[in-house]
Amino acid sequence: MMSPRLAVLSFSSPIALGLGLAGPAHAETAEPAAVPAAGTLLAEPIAIRPELLSASSADAFDLAHDTAADEEEQQAPRQPQGQQPGPQQAPGQGQMPTGMEGTKPVFDNNWVTLGVGVGMVPSYAGSDDYVAFPLPLIVGRLGGVGINPNGPGITLNLLSQRTLPGQQGGTTFQFGPAFRIRNDRNARISDEVVEAAGKLDVAAEVGANVGVSFPRVLNRFDSLTLSTQVRWDILGAHGGMLIEPNIGYTTPLGRAWLMNLQVGMQFVDDDFADYYFSVSPDQATASGLPQFRADGGLNSAGTTAIVNYDLSGNSLDGGFSIYGVLGYSRLFGDGEDTPYTSIRGNADQFLGGIGVGYTF
Repeated sequence: MMSPRLAVLSFSSPIALGLGLAGPAHAETAEPAAVPAAGTLLAEPIAIRPELLSASSADAFDLAHDTAADEEEQQAPRQPQGQQPGPQQAPGQGQMPTGMEGTKPVFDNNWVTLGVGVGMVPSYAGSDDYVAFPLPLIVGRLGGVGINPNGPGITLNLLSQRTLPGQQGGTTFQFGPAFRIRNDRNARISDEVVEAAGKLDVAAEVGANVGVSFPRVLNRFDSLTLSTQVRWDILGAHGGMLIEPNIGYTTPLGRAWLMNLQVGMQFVDDDFADYYFSVSPDQATASGLPQFRADGGLNSAGTTAIVNYDLSGNSLDGGFSIYGVLGYSRLFGDGEDTPYTSIRGNADQFLGGIGVGYTF
C-alpha cells in the first residue's frame, strides 16, 4: 500500500516501523515523517511516514506549555502609556519551545532513529491467517537527505528541511527515490491449499515518491501531507507497476505523545494483478482452486493509526520511545475476487504492532 522520533515510526521512535510490517504479506506511510508500511495496505500496510511525526515534535512540546505561556503573558507588566516597546523577535525566529530555552534538540541537521518491534500481519495479501513479523526501523536525516522506511524498503527525501523547534514553518515538498521488497506468498504461507499453488518470486520495486506538506491545518501544531509513490518491479517477478496515493495527518497529543493517521490506496496494473491473483491451470490442478484471470485497477484502500510516546516525557531530547500501530485495509477488484481471497482468505485485512526506538 503503509516520526522521527516518533515512529518505529521513529517517532524517536519508530513508527517507521519500517513498518516493515508488511513483511510477510509483502508486508507497507511523510519528515517525520520519519515511519512506517510498513507497500500495499496491510496486506500492505500503509506506509508510515516518520518524518511527519518528528516534524511536529517541537510543536508537541510547545503545546504542553501553551497554557502556561498564556498565563505568564497575562501576568507580565504592561508597557507604560506613551513608552515605545523594545525590539521584539518575530514569532519562531530562533526561539525554543517554552521551557526548553538554552537546550539543543536532537533533531538538527543530522539525526537517526533505530528501532525494533514485532507485529501481526496477514500471511499473504488476502489471507485470513496472521503471522508474527519483526519490525526493524531506521529513519532520520543525514547530509540534508531524509531517510524514511517504506515497508520492507526505504525512501529518500532529497528536499528534506531541518525543523527548528518553536519556529513557524510553511509548505514543504518531498521528492526522492523509493525502494521496497515484496515477498508476498514467498514464505510463511499458513494456508496449505494456497501453499500448494506454489511459491512466488521476490520482487524488488524501484520508483519515486513526491509529496507536499501543509502545517497548521486544524490547529497550530498539526500538519497534513499529500503524497504519491510510483514503483516498478526490476527483478521480473510480477514485472508490473503500482501507484500509491496517501494522505497523512500528524498532531501532538501532549509534550510526550504524538499521533499520526494515514489513509491510502493502491492501484496496480495487469501484470501485478495477474502474478498475485490469477490462478493458472497448473495452480488450479495443484491446489484444487478454480482457475481465475485477474486484471489491474484499484487493489486496496485502508487506514493506519500510529501513536508514539517518548519515555523521557520530552519529545525533543532523543533517547528511547515506544510506539503502537493499528491498521485496517480492504482488497478490491480482482484482489478481492481471486480464489486466494474469496475462498481461502478474507478481503478485510488487519495489522497491529508495538516497538521501541532510540533517537540520537
